[in-house]
Amino acid sequence: MEITYRRARPSDAAALLEYLKQVGGESDNLTFGAEGVPFSVEQEENFIKKLSESETDIMLVALDGERIVGNGALSAVGRNRFAHRRELSVAVIKDYWGKGVGSGIMERLIEHAKNSGATVVELQVLSDNERAKALYQKFGFEYFGTFKKFSRIGERYADADYMNLYL
Repeated sequence: MEITYRRARPSDAAALLEYLKQVGGESDNLTFGAEGVPFSVEQEENFIKKLSESETDIMLVALDGERIVGNGALSAVGRNRFAHRRELSVAVIKDYWGKGVGSGIMERLIEHAKNSGATVVELQVLSDNERAKALYQKFGFEYFGTFKKFSRIGERYADADYMNLYL
């Protein structure tokens, strides 16, 4: 298994949408389930194109051959007084958990954050997602608070921990 990492391209849109359905169906840790995200291929292409033109925002894909097995994104939180902040997200399909794919994505996103002038990278992670929290702590993220009833999965509420990395 040789994983390669690169910026997402508009031509990845259809494959990304299928990947998101798979990854969403394998875990309750994302903001969506097996339905994926509510974008058409054209909407996803336009979204990726917009990201590719940004100096602060980026979407990466992790590939095993041609297959997308993970992705990550870094987004500016805002302008002016918030221009120093980026929000990070990462997901990996279950067959690739524990194989370094998440770490590979994290390394690249953090480097991009530094190169784009960020001094704070923030994220939210479900409080019971110990695997993800261990990954984030490995990269220096610090816990700073909990959002009770952050999401609802069926009839069950889930809390989320807020974490920051100070660059």
